[in-house]
Amino acid sequence: MNKTMIIGNLGNDPELHYTKNSAAPVTTLSIATTERWKDADGNKQEQTDWHRVVAWGGLAIVCGEHLHKGDKVYIEGRLRTRKWDDQEGITRYTTVIIAREMEMLGGNGDRNTGTPPNSDTAEPPLPDDVPF
Repeated sequence: MNKTMIIGNLGNDPELHYTKNSAAPVTTLSIATTERWKDADGNKQEQTDWHRVVAWGGLAIVCGEHLHKGDKVYIEGRLRTRKWDDQEGITRYTTVIIAREMEMLGGNGDRNTGTPPNSDTAEPPLPDDVPF
């Protein structure tokens, strides 16, 4: 099973674009998660990790239109690691979270879901009056 869940804050405004060939919407997010604890001496410690998140289709549009830098969000998805060789021939890796679900966690107690129907596809849902 490949499943990951994070709760964190957006480090930047989401970047919504469309692919060239299929014109599918895709949004990239940068999300920080922070862990806090006390060390053996009782001193407060903090570790922040940054996560790259990619949303496709309807979810990409929701994220691009409704999220802003600093917003707290819940993201559920799967990990994807990509490998490539840079200009010097060095093998590089990057891991992103491919979002399947997103929930906005507002500071005022509001909890709005941002996961549209059929968010796993790049195509919009079919209207009810399709003749097949």
